[in-house]
Amino acid sequence: MGLMDHLKARLAPAKGKVSHLAHEHGGKITHGLDKAAQVVDEKTKGKYSERIHTGTHKAKGAMDRLAHKDEPPAGGGDTFTPPRTPPPAS
Repeated sequence: MGLMDHLKARLAPAKGKVSHLAHEHGGKITHGLDKAAQVVDEKTKGKYSERIHTGTHKAKGAMDRLAHKDEPPAGGGDTFTPPRTPPPAS
């Protein structure tokens, strides 16, 4: 077993626990990210507003992925969505 496989095996239980906590407390985490971004933006007097906004957005996306919020709902439904307009006739 390679080093990466060994590390993945050792960290798997921790990832599950962190994922569960992120799912359970997602609202609090999102609120904390917003509050921290606001404080930093105020302290820098808006100089880095765009970068702060981008970083906050990426952090929220990572938290959502960790919490598995972007997974399709359980139930084995079809994930194919048909196109809105029919293809042109040839």
